[in-house]
Amino acid sequence: MDLFAAYRQQVLAALEQMVAAGQLPAGLNMAAVTAESPKDPAHGDMSTNAAMVLAKAAGTNPRALAEALVPYLQKIDGVVSAEIAGPGFINLRLKPEVWLGQVTAILKEGRAYGQGETGKGVRVNVEYVSANPTGPMHIGHARGAVVGDVLASLLAKAGYTVTREYYINDAGAQVDVLARSTHLRYREALGENIGEIPAGLYPGDYLVPLGQELAKEHGDKYVKAAEDEWLPIFRQAAITAMLVMIKSDLALMGVKHDVFSSEAAMIASGKVEEALAFLEGKGLMYVGVLEPPKGKTPDDWEPRPQTLFKSSQFGDDVDRALKKSDGSYTYFTPDIAYHYDKYKRGADVLIDVLGADHGGYVKRIKAAVTAMSDGKASCEVLLCQLVKLMKDGEPFKMSKRAGTFVTLRDMVELIGKDVLRFIMLTRKSDAALEFDVELVKSQTKDNPVFYVQYAHARCHSALRLMEEAIPGITAQTGDVGLLNHPEVLGLIRTLSHWPRTVEQAARSYEPHRIAFYLQELAAQFHALWNQGGQDERLRFVQAGNPALTASYAGLLKAVIATLASGLEVMGVEALESM
Repeated sequence: MDLFAAYRQQVLAALEQMVAAGQLPAGLNMAAVTAESPKDPAHGDMSTNAAMVLAKAAGTNPRALAEALVPYLQKIDGVVSAEIAGPGFINLRLKPEVWLGQVTAILKEGRAYGQGETGKGVRVNVEYVSANPTGPMHIGHARGAVVGDVLASLLAKAGYTVTREYYINDAGAQVDVLARSTHLRYREALGENIGEIPAGLYPGDYLVPLGQELAKEHGDKYVKAAEDEWLPIFRQAAITAMLVMIKSDLALMGVKHDVFSSEAAMIASGKVEEALAFLEGKGLMYVGVLEPPKGKTPDDWEPRPQTLFKSSQFGDDVDRALKKSDGSYTYFTPDIAYHYDKYKRGADVLIDVLGADHGGYVKRIKAAVTAMSDGKASCEVLLCQLVKLMKDGEPFKMSKRAGTFVTLRDMVELIGKDVLRFIMLTRKSDAALEFDVELVKSQTKDNPVFYVQYAHARCHSALRLMEEAIPGITAQTGDVGLLNHPEVLGLIRTLSHWPRTVEQAARSYEPHRIAFYLQELAAQFHALWNQGGQDERLRFVQAGNPALTASYAGLLKAVIATLASGLEVMGVEALESM
């Protein structure tokens, strides 16, 4: 149950009463009316902006509208008072019973608590990771992998129909470089001294086993053969091997995809030509000459006719080239076709989770999706900034088989899947992330994932202590009315925010909000636990008071359900003991 959504409906009902009484004009658009927590909890339990957003359309000022609305709000069940703040916001104070009733509501829903219908009927395609299939996943890929995976889970929690997708970039020049690097390892496996890996090839020894396999399969057949003879064979073998490695790395991190789409297969199927035919049919292609790049013009730049897409008609800064002057496709063209294909497969919203270096790509792909879908679909792009590893204040380095980077597998094996997933969401994706590998292995409150998992485990520990003191007590939930203590009510208020957090995080495509919420809830729970050492009334186990103990058992199970619900979205295990 979303308590805030329920009270918003009550506010809307009060406004309709004003319409019926002739105090407001009919036909007002009330979509922007909200019921949220005040920024300062001292101002009340809920705040509505109704007077602020409706006053202009109603032909009055916010303060006057608020004064007329307050008497109606004061009649809402559970409202103690309605007070006007500032120019016209209205703060509501609720009876303690309203919050206490949330415990019972959460227990009815259990781990499903927070499941919403915000996205009902909306189909979302979330594409994430999509690393070139040229080697193992590295720590830089981890952030996009987690952001995309948790976002997909979050959207599903909010009621959207979600497809998780990985785009295999297997048609570019980089896979030819991979094939040549593999051929070098193949020759090495046959006894050739290859010396230092030449510049421009992939140096990591992860290609050594593949070279050995190809040597066993083909012998020396391709040692002296022409490149055009062996390149396609080695390219396909290398791509296949790299995808096995990538999928294994992702599985180790708990990251999953529903669909793996191949760029090469898409091009071979004629989907690029199909997309271009669509644009041409809409009159969105033309041959023209682009303006020189802003800033310092490159020495080799020259104006030349190119086939262009009218992306500036759809919010882009300039029109974009689809074909080069030699007739070959630009890098952008297959991407247009790929997004067109995702739209045709049924996506209403296309979300791309990309590295920070794709910032200049955002407007053009959003423009392409708008054009290709006739405005029926939208595209959102989440950029993930770099991750910096530290140890004792110094940049962290590891011995590794990848060549020049820290592999995702190395990091998971060092700090664990749960820690890595949680840490990647302790900052908004477009903010740089730095973390100390020793700190995140520690079992202290400075380690956020430990702090949250420990709260869940502590709840289970308390239930076990209750059962030891009063056998059978944990099967009860008790009278929630006995929990009427300011500190307990504060925790329950935070529990009540979970459905709203899911909705808001899903609408804004911000999965980091889930990590923030869980840390806040865990902190409040630990604080309440510690206060029990000073105030007997706040001790969960009341051996001489079974009724209060049973009530606390219900509270603990509500905390467990909420933490487990959030950790499930995060893809992090909810531990029962630590």
